[in-house]
Formats: sequence, C-alpha cells, structure tokens
Amino acid sequence: MEALTLGLLLLAAVLASSLIDQIIPRVSLPLIQIAIGLVIAVVAGGEIEVTLDPDLFLVLFIAPLLYDEAKHADKQALWRERKPVLSLAIGLVVATTLVIGFVLNAFVPSIPLAAAFALGAALGPTDAVAVSSLAKQVDIPERQASMLKGELLLNDASGIVSFQFAIAAVITGSFSLAHAGVDFLVEFVGGLLLGIVLGLVGNGVVKRARSIGVENTNFHVLFEVLIPFLIYLVANVCHVSGVIAVVVAGLINVTSPKGVIGPSVSRMNIVSGSVWHVLTYALNGIVFVLLGTQLPLAMQDTWENVRIANSTLILLVFGLTFLLLFTRFVWVTAMDLIHVRRIDKRRFTKQDIRSALITTFSGAKGTITLSIMFSIPMYSYYGPPNVPFPQRELLIFLACGVIVCTLLLATFVVPLLAPARDRGEDELRRINRDAATTLDIMRNVIEMLTAQQTKENHVETQAVIRSYNDRVARIKENNGIEDELNVKLRLQALEWEYERAMELMERGVVSGVVAYRYLGRLEQVMTLLEHGKGHGSLKRWNGRLRALWHRGVRTVLRELPGNGPMAEQTEEMRWLQTATRTYAIEHLEAAVASSQVPTEDAATLLMEYQRSVAALHTARPTVAAVIKVDDRTDDIKRKAYAYELEQIQEAYEEERLSRTHAARMRESVQLMQMDLEDTV
Repeated sequence: MEALTLGLLLLAAVLASSLIDQIIPRVSLPLIQIAIGLVIAVVAGGEIEVTLDPDLFLVLFIAPLLYDEAKHADKQALWRERKPVLSLAIGLVVATTLVIGFVLNAFVPSIPLAAAFALGAALGPTDAVAVSSLAKQVDIPERQASMLKGELLLNDASGIVSFQFAIAAVITGSFSLAHAGVDFLVEFVGGLLLGIVLGLVGNGVVKRARSIGVENTNFHVLFEVLIPFLIYLVANVCHVSGVIAVVVAGLINVTSPKGVIGPSVSRMNIVSGSVWHVLTYALNGIVFVLLGTQLPLAMQDTWENVRIANSTLILLVFGLTFLLLFTRFVWVTAMDLIHVRRIDKRRFTKQDIRSALITTFSGAKGTITLSIMFSIPMYSYYGPPNVPFPQRELLIFLACGVIVCTLLLATFVVPLLAPARDRGEDELRRINRDAATTLDIMRNVIEMLTAQQTKENHVETQAVIRSYNDRVARIKENNGIEDELNVKLRLQALEWEYERAMELMERGVVSGVVAYRYLGRLEQVMTLLEHGKGHGSLKRWNGRLRALWHRGVRTVLRELPGNGPMAEQTEEMRWLQTATRTYAIEHLEAAVASSQVPTEDAATLLMEYQRSVAALHTARPTVAAVIKVDDRTDDIKRKAYAYELEQIQEAYEEERLSRTHAARMRESVQLMQMDLEDTV
C-alpha cells in the first residue's frame, strides 16, 4: 500500500510540474520537478526512502527511455555527424570516467578507484529532457544540436556499460583496465549483434501476425511496449550489453515497418505514439521528482558525517562540476578544431569557441545519471557478509550535486551564449518552405488522380480531387498565400470551346444559328473576365462573321428563334455545349499532367467543366448505382492517401520538409485513413 501511495504521489507531482512549466517556461522542467520533490521531502519530514533492486531499476527506467530515444532519433543526422557523435558518446565518456576517477580517488582516498570510476561513468551521459528544454528556449547551432541529440542517445549506452564494469570491480575487489577493455568490447559488439538479431525476430513476429490477420491495435502496441524489457532481459541472460541491444532495436524500429500502409497500421502508430509519449514523460518526471525527494536524505547522512567537513563537500561538488565541464570543453574544442581545419579549411575563430562553450554547457546531467546512481548496491559481496558499499551515500551526494549544478548552468548560462530562439527570418523561411512543399504534394496527388481518371470513375475521382482542392485552399488561407482567380487559364478554356464550336459549325455538324448564339454567349463571358478590355476581340468578331455567313444569311434567318422547331434547337445547343466542354476537358487534363499551370487551378476548373457535362446528362441514379459510386470513391481515396504518404516521405528524405511538419502531415493522413475505414 505504501508503494502504491508513493507511486500515485510521484505521478501527481509530475502532473503538477507540467502545469508549472507552462507558467514559468524559462526554468527547465527537470529543475521544476526536482523542486517539487524537495517540497515533498520537506513536508514528509525526510522519511521518504526509495530502495530498488539495481537490475530492476535499470530495466524499469533505462530500457524504455533508451528505446524510445533511439526509435525517434534522426537517423540521417546521426549518420551525417557520426564521427563527432561517436567521439562524444564513447571517447568523451571514457575520458570523463578516467579523469574524474583518478582525481576523486586522489582527493578522497576513502573512495576506491573503481568506485570513483563508477561516478565518472555515471556523469558521462547527458540528459534528453534538459537538451530538449534548451532547444525550445535558445537557438543552438544546427551542427551542435545534431551532435547533442546523437550524443545523448549513444553515450547512455557507453556510460552505463562503463558503470557496470566499475561496479563489478568494486564488488569483486579487483580491477584490470586491459581485462575491462576486452570485456567492454565483447559486451558492446555482443549487444550490437543481439540487438540486430532480436530486432529482426521482432520484425518477423509483427509480419507473421499481420499475415494471419492479427491487426488488433492492442496486441501490436502492447508488443512494442514489451520489446525493450524483453530485449534487455534476454541480453542479460546472454551476458552482453542489454543497453546496446535496446538502442539498436530502437534504431531498427521493428514494430513499425517502413512502407506498410493501412488503417490498422495508422491507428497502431497513433496509439503507440501517444502511449510512449505518456510513458517516457512519466518515467523522466518520476526520476527527477525522486531526485528531489532523495536529496535531503542523501545529503543529510553525508552532511552529518563528521569524517568529512561540509565545506569540503561543497568544494567537491563544485570541483567535480568544474572538472567535468573543463574536460568536456577541452574535448569539444579539440574536436571542433580538427573539423574547422580539415573540413571547413579555415581558421579557428571566437565564434567557434562560443559554439564549443554552448556544446559544453548544454551537456547537463539528469535522468540516466541519477538512475545509474540509484542502482549502486547497498552492500559489497566480497569479504565479510553485509559489508556496505564503500562511500555509497557520498557518491550519490556528489552525483546529485553535480546534476543540480549542470542543470542550473544549462538553464541560465547557455541562453547568455546562444541567442534566444526567435521565429524570425529563418523560421519564416522554414514555414514557407513547408507550406510550399505541402502544396506541391497536394498537386502531385491531384495530378496522379487526374492521370488515372477514366470514364467509369470520373465522378468519384472528381469528388476526391475536390477534397484535395479544399485542402489546398485551406493551406493557402492559413499561410497567407494569395489565391487569385487564374483568369488566363479560364480564358484559354473558353478559347478551346470557341475553337471547337467553330470547327463543328464549319463541318456542318451543328447549324449556324445555334453556333452563332453559343459563340455570342462565350464572347460575353470572355469580355466579363477581361473586364471589358476586349483582348482578342478582332478574332472573335471574325468568328461571329464566319458563323453568320457560313451557312448564308437566308439560312440563318430561317433558323432564327420562332422560325424553326424550338425543341430541336434546344437539344442541338445541349449537344454543342457537351461537345465543346468535353473538348476543353481534354485540354485541361493535359494541362494538369504537364504542370504548366498551378495544378489546383487547372483541377478546379476541370471539375467545374466535368460537373457541367454531367449536368447536361442528368439522369436520376438508382440506389445500387449510388452504393457502387461510394465504393469506388473509397477505393480512390485509399490510393490517394497511400500516394500522399509516399510523397511526404520522399519530401522529408530530400529535406524539402521539416521533421516536425512531416510527422504532422503523416498523422493527418493516417487519421483520414482511419476515418475512411470507420475505425476512429
């Protein structure tokens, strides 16, 4: 009952932190959650003590957080910046572990070297939540942002593996750097291979389930949630790194195979995204609130320890923070210097030093570091029974102090180094690029639908095209894009009608009087569109005269209204309208396919002509016909949505569409797919 009460209290604290974050946006969310944890500890009188099995803590918190980070990682950016990312994620973590380990052991001999290495390894990983909070507040340069995101994904794995070796050395009482290096390589490569194998197995399970008709969303989402836990446990049984295996499986993202399109997949992706968003938010928040609740207890035991002065504790925290940041700054500066000299081929400037400082102070410590430190066992297993782990409380105290210091520095120093995020010219350019690319995608879908239109499905196709034209209009309206009437295209369509009417009259297919009346009507419409400017009036007067004299004045007079059968003239006019507008439709379809004019303009005008032709052939449809039309419309919509998803992915891969906007567009299409199948 106490565990349940504590869990509910922690979740309530996470909810409260999200509300406070909206009120005080300049303070990072982790700091708010730590402060709430401190308040809880003070109110509870410092009686909250959390003791979890180290392996359970790693599985419960680390595995799902790393899997979700890997699943949403930008693979292209990760590969593009692979050299600096690997340098930060592996090289810097090892350097930090060694520097902090040797220095701490030198100043505090009561801390064994292996235990000091464990603290250094735990302080290696950067915090994803802290980096995300900074990205919202300040404009971190693109290269530095990509490096930080890649680092926070991979250095979790290297930090945890290094920590596990250090703890094993403390427990066994022996440590060999060469032996640890070999074991590290075995665990790293073994975890990598096992992650690939288990990822492919998971992919096979998903495909097999779908092949036998298992499209249940609950099954697929639950399977995805279980994946990181299962992989981590299997890796531990195989004595390889479960952390590396989980990261690799997340990068493969086996539960959402690429290229699979359908309403059930769309629903699964949406539900899965929501589940993981809530799960990771809650886990991150709980760890930071736990940090706040444990600070008084951890600090009290160490603070009241008469064997070490309180001033020494404060100096140790500040000294470790300085040493951590100094090591990081030297490493990043050397790495950037090599990049500037070899890649950019220029001199190292003050701006490069500022970028290195931004990367340095942005590497705040948080969730992973605290999770690792909480996993330190209470007792060592060598020597006499129940020997306490050497200086466990002091190590946790130092880790907590460094976490708070790095979070404060990241929150208040980085904004001084990097400009505040401003939706200025660059942001507007990005928004305009996304809007323009979205319009291109809509136009490509309209062109595809127009090209696949047949006599049998033209009614259904024009209904789907109309919906895409409505979306184009909304995009233009939302982005302030002028949507002027394409007068030139409309005049061209009327010219096509005029040309066809003249041809039919000269061939004697229609009578002169009907052609004369229809040509006059077309001229009137063209004059209105030209606002009375009379462009091409000479050509039209020539056409009217040809119509007047083509069959002879007497013939025309004899066929004037009242002198001939009205019903025949009305039917002939209807036929002429159908023929000329069909002729214009053929040219408009070619215009849509050629992309010589804005696709939505040609498609809109095309549908107007198609509706007018359909109206000339009015016939009351049967119920069966209506049902058949609806079925065909749904099929066309499915094709359009699938093609739109392909266009979105292609635009994103070509970097014509931002990651965030592409994700929103995919979700919109998936929702429409779900609505089409009545699964919302």
